[in-house]
Amino acid sequence: MSDFTSNFWSLYVGGITIVSILACALLLWFSGKAKAMTANDNTTGHVWDGDLREMNNPLPRWWVWLFVITIIFALAYLVMYPGAGAFKGQLAWSSTGQYDKEVAAGNKEIEPLYAKFNGMTPEQLAADPKAMAIGERLFMNNCAQCHGSDARGSKGFPNLTDKDWLGGGTPDIIKNTIVKGRTGNMPPMAAALGGSEDVTNVAQYVLSLSGGPHDSVKAALGKAKFGVCAACHGPDGKGNPAVGAPNLTDDIWLHGFGEAAIVAMINNGKVNPMPAQADKLTEAQVNVLTAYVWGLSNKATVAAK
Repeated sequence: MSDFTSNFWSLYVGGITIVSILACALLLWFSGKAKAMTANDNTTGHVWDGDLREMNNPLPRWWVWLFVITIIFALAYLVMYPGAGAFKGQLAWSSTGQYDKEVAAGNKEIEPLYAKFNGMTPEQLAADPKAMAIGERLFMNNCAQCHGSDARGSKGFPNLTDKDWLGGGTPDIIKNTIVKGRTGNMPPMAAALGGSEDVTNVAQYVLSLSGGPHDSVKAALGKAKFGVCAACHGPDGKGNPAVGAPNLTDDIWLHGFGEAAIVAMINNGKVNPMPAQADKLTEAQVNVLTAYVWGLSNKATVAAK
């Protein structure tokens, strides 16, 4: 990859750009100086369809000046804006810089809208209809793509409306997850368990923990091997929010239910990232969104306030 990040490509692009502009200027100059051989009637001697003759007239002045203006504009553009390789231009403009300025201006404009929520706790915000209306819009714009418009998630994306939290469901934890993101990591465990038969037995034991259909004989054999999994999921299989290990006893399956899904998870593991949103949201927006997400699974608490 170093070949694609070296200065060569910047020089290559800049060189091609400048040479192309100069070539256009040279072509214009040459076309004005060159004299084609013509007959007495000012034609080049080329005839099409018997009577269509090519004249040797000079380029129209308006066309020549438009061409000259275009060349001057191109050179001025390269001086003021990025276009010649790594040269940033005198204005140092960039699409990223323009985007950041527009976002900053937009955030400044909506500051008064969020000012009324300053100092309010997540619980208080969750009970405020106006704050929740804003929180819903924030959720739709930033979270619904993965968690769904109803926040009930889908395979691989957690349901935010229940009480099943991989890393904890307090407002502080939710806020930290929104700001910094988090990555769930289930390592492949087949080698630690033994052979494929051991993996199947453990899968049957995991099914038994939530009362799902299972082979009791295989589950009994898998219980002894489950000690390898207990380091994260706990000896009772109820999970550990500190490491994001899910509860295996509640019959909630993020990545699929059944022996085949569990065996695949044990064999292959899973990395499930939640991207950080800190660069997309202001502190005030994070607070409102945190309250909205917390309120989704605590409606009874919010209604009691």
